[in-house]
Amino acid sequence: MAKVASLIRKSHFLGTKIRNLRKRNHLTLEDLSARCVKQDPASAPSVSYLSMIERGQRTPSEAMLENFSSVFQKPIDWFLDSQPEAPELAPDKGNSGGIMGMALEPNFLFAKEILQIAIPEMLSQAGISGRQFAHLLIRAHQEHHQNHFPDLERAADEVGGKNLYLSVDELKSILQQKGRTLVWFKQDSHPDQGLITSYFKEPNQVYLNEQLKQHPARLKYDLAVHIGHAVLHTTEGLECTLTTGESRQDAHTFDHDTPNAQDILRAWQDFESSFFAGALLCPRTPFRQLLESRGYDIRVHQQLGISASVVMRRMTSVSPYPHWHYFDAYQAGKLKAVYRGNGIPLPWGNMRSVADPCQHWAVFRKFHDDSQQSSAQLSILNVDGKPRLYCCESVKIIDVADRPRVLCAGLDLTPAIAAQGIDADALVGELQQACIQHGGASVVPYHMKTQLLRVAKILNIQWVERGLDGVVRVICTRGKSCPRQPSCYVERHS
Repeated sequence: MAKVASLIRKSHFLGTKIRNLRKRNHLTLEDLSARCVKQDPASAPSVSYLSMIERGQRTPSEAMLENFSSVFQKPIDWFLDSQPEAPELAPDKGNSGGIMGMALEPNFLFAKEILQIAIPEMLSQAGISGRQFAHLLIRAHQEHHQNHFPDLERAADEVGGKNLYLSVDELKSILQQKGRTLVWFKQDSHPDQGLITSYFKEPNQVYLNEQLKQHPARLKYDLAVHIGHAVLHTTEGLECTLTTGESRQDAHTFDHDTPNAQDILRAWQDFESSFFAGALLCPRTPFRQLLESRGYDIRVHQQLGISASVVMRRMTSVSPYPHWHYFDAYQAGKLKAVYRGNGIPLPWGNMRSVADPCQHWAVFRKFHDDSQQSSAQLSILNVDGKPRLYCCESVKIIDVADRPRVLCAGLDLTPAIAAQGIDADALVGELQQACIQHGGASVVPYHMKTQLLRVAKILNIQWVERGLDGVVRVICTRGKSCPRQPSCYVERHS
């Protein structure tokens, strides 16, 4: 009995280690159970018992642990708390993007009841509102699924008939068919309050700001979002207020500083309707065909009569290449929207400001560019101790509230390089050293350019080719991690 109790006290990470080890070896629960039967039928766990072990609900016997040890060729001590190796405890995300997760271990500390008590307290001390937490949950969910929500796509296709060229009048007609009455109102943008572009009022009225008459691309988006709410959600208790302008991004405030179930649901409904709107205006199949024919040129938004932000966000969802990111930013590092399906770190915090953000990110540099043309940039960033090569396309726009914004769509080129049989780590590492030797930026050496040009042509993204004609810049997430020699942050503050 004492031996069992001792094993329990040493096995808090055991379930996570076994699950990640099993997945890394491409084994199902059935496969692992069968392997254990082959080693020793008497101590082998059933599939259901093995599932409970992985979830931290059961502790294996010493004999069963020896069985696991034989199957995976690991010493018994490896499975116990004395060796909580970081790679073994990080949740296996497969090809999914987003930041690295953490195992919910020891399991008893992450019980549902404990989390329900601890999360509001944690958010209160961190200064994060219920709305921000809701959006953080949704963003993690979105990145984990790499922006694929086929049920919302199907709903949008049924409503719009996969029409890539829906007009304002057609969208109005669809909204009215869904039982909504359209009412125009007048409100000018306020320097401290931004602009409310539209809102829903029970039981069936959608109010549209008259300023949208001068901005049909934004009008299309607002109409599409309200169609999404009408199709996906009931009207009872529905709240939908669309805004633009940096200081109004929290205009649709929730009732509580700490999250509750209704806050989370409301935020999720807003996300669903926004995603639906993108799928309605840019149906997957015809939009992907258009992008392929135009080399993913973001100027297709002009041809479609929709905003650049809708086109760039939708790119990340319809492209066959999964490793995308997207930033929608106001000056001074305020993020309106973020998507990181390629796991790229944030250049600054959108819930807290940082004193030393790297100014070499394309999204920062574009704020100081008066050109209305889009620009491509190749960047090298250290992630998890290894340099990765990114390329992005950025464009500066003026929104309906007359505020400048920078939209940035980009992708991690490292997996695409490796897919061509090239040693991606070696190539990007060599390119990083060339940049550092030239003060942090360099042209792409010819022998690398020919390899990367081949990758760009296979991806069929024309702005990656344009990026190869410019310089590659070394970037970092914070000045304290600047890889340039000497550090540009130290120079700027010495």
